[in-house]
Amino acid sequence: MSQEIIEKIKKAIEGYKDQTEWEEIGRVVEVGDGILKISGLLNARAQEVLEVEISNPSAGSGRVRAVALNLEEDSVGALVLGNAEEVKSGDIVKRTKKLLSVFTGDQLLGRVVDALGNPIDGKGPLFGAKDNPQFNLLENNAPNVIDRESVNYPLHTGIKAIDSMIPIGKGQRELIIGDRGLGKTAIAIDTIINQRNKTGKKPVICIYVAIGQKQSNIARVIGKLEEEGALSFSIIVSAPSSFPATLQYIAPYAGCAIAEYFLEKGEDILIVYDDLTKHAWAYRQLSLVLRRPAGREAYPGDIFYLHSRLLERAVKLNGDNGGGSITALPIIETQANDISAYIPTNVISITDGQIFLQSDLFNAGQRPAINIGTSVSRVGGSAQTQAMKSVAGKLKLELAQYRELAAFSQFGSELDPETAKLLERGKRTSEILKQGQYNPLPESLEILSIWLVTNGHLDDTPIEKLQSFEREFHEFVKRSEPKILDFLLIGEKPSEEIIKRMEKAVSEFKKIFK
Repeated sequence: MSQEIIEKIKKAIEGYKDQTEWEEIGRVVEVGDGILKISGLLNARAQEVLEVEISNPSAGSGRVRAVALNLEEDSVGALVLGNAEEVKSGDIVKRTKKLLSVFTGDQLLGRVVDALGNPIDGKGPLFGAKDNPQFNLLENNAPNVIDRESVNYPLHTGIKAIDSMIPIGKGQRELIIGDRGLGKTAIAIDTIINQRNKTGKKPVICIYVAIGQKQSNIARVIGKLEEEGALSFSIIVSAPSSFPATLQYIAPYAGCAIAEYFLEKGEDILIVYDDLTKHAWAYRQLSLVLRRPAGREAYPGDIFYLHSRLLERAVKLNGDNGGGSITALPIIETQANDISAYIPTNVISITDGQIFLQSDLFNAGQRPAINIGTSVSRVGGSAQTQAMKSVAGKLKLELAQYRELAAFSQFGSELDPETAKLLERGKRTSEILKQGQYNPLPESLEILSIWLVTNGHLDDTPIEKLQSFEREFHEFVKRSEPKILDFLLIGEKPSEEIIKRMEKAVSEFKKIFK
C-alpha cells in the first residue's frame, strides 16, 4: 500500500510544471486634471486599459480604470476613465492586457449611453443575464480598398437643397460646417428623422454622438427624435460639456465602434459627430496636460491624424463583405465664416465634400442657409436617382448664377429682359428651396417641387405665395394623382406619360389655387 502511494507521488512530481505568472505592477507618480503619470509599466501598450487600485476609497470597489495614451521611456501617461479625484500618488496600477473597447449589441437601439457604453437614460441595464454582448475595440483599422466599393446609392436627407444639389451617398463622409446657431445640428437631425420606415424598407440605423454640448441641448434632440418616432432605430452617445475631457475625446470612437458592430451584420448606418471642433478642443486639453509639444493654435502635431483615423472608417463595403455602409456626417463650427482656419481645413481635406452654412443667408431668411458656391459633394450624381438627376441637373449652376447676378443688380443699373428673367427665376428657386426644421420630405415630393420651379411652372406665381402653393400642390397630387408619386419614388427618369400627368396636375391645381 505504501509502495503504491510512493509511486503516485513520484508520478505527480514528474508531471509537475511550474506555471509561474508574472504580473507587471506600476505606481502613480503624478496626478492632475484626470491625467496620470505611471512608472513601472514598461510593456504597456497604447490604448491599453489599466486598473488603478485606490488606497483609500470612499465608496465603490476601490478600483478605477485608465487608458494608456503616452508611452515614454520611463513612464506611461494615462487618462482616467472614472473619478480621478480619489486617485493619489503612490497608488498601485496593474495592466489588464486588454485594449479599450465598448459594449455593442442590438440592445443599444433606442438608448442613450456614455462614451464607455454605460446607459445614462434611466431605463435600466442594457443587457440581461442571458445576453452575450460583444466588445468592439474603439480604435480599429479602416477597411482596405479591396473590401470597399464606390458610393453609388443615395442616403436621402429629406432636405430639398441637399438632395438636389449636394447629394449624400451611403458610405460617404459629408462635412456640415458653419458658424454657431445656423442650423448644422438641425440638418443632421432632419436626416435622422428622414430615415423612418415609410416604404416597408428597414430604416438606416442612426448614431448621434454629442460632444461637449449642453445637456439641455442633448435632451432636446433626444426628445425630438422620440416625438418623431426616430429614437427606436437610433443610438445616442452622449459626452456633454459637464463630462471630463477624457470621455469627450473617446466618444466619437465609441460611436464608430458601435456602428461597426452593425456594419458586420450588413446594415446601413448613419453616424453624426456633433461636433468635431469640441472634440479637437478636448484632445488639445489632454495633450497639453500630457506635455506633448504644441503646434499651430496650440494643437498637438497629430491633430490631423486624430480625425482622419476616425472618418476613414466610414465605408461602403462590397457584396463579398456584407454590403453594409457607414455614412459619416461630421460637424465643424467656424468663427465668422472662416473655413480656412486650422481645424476646418483639416476636416475638409479628409471628407468627401462639405455643406457650408453662411450667416448672411441665414439672416436674410434663407433656411437652410446653404452657400451653393462653397458647398460640394465629391460623389455628385452617383448618389442620386435618375428621377432627381433629370429635374435637378442645372439647378446648382442656375442658383449660383442668380446669386452673382443678384449681387450685381444691387447697383441699380438697368437690366436686359433675359437677365431680369433669370433673376425672377432665381428668386423663386431660392424660395422653393426654403424648408422648415423637422420637416424632411420624401424624395417624390422633393422632385415634384424642383420640377415645378426648373420648368417655369411657378414663374407666374407671386413669390410670397410660393410656400403655400408648394404645400397645397403636394396635398393635391397625393389625393388626385398618387401614381405620379409612386413612379417618382421608384427613382427612374420620368416618362413622357408621367410628365404629361404632372403638367395636367399643375394646370388643374392653378385653377383652384387662391
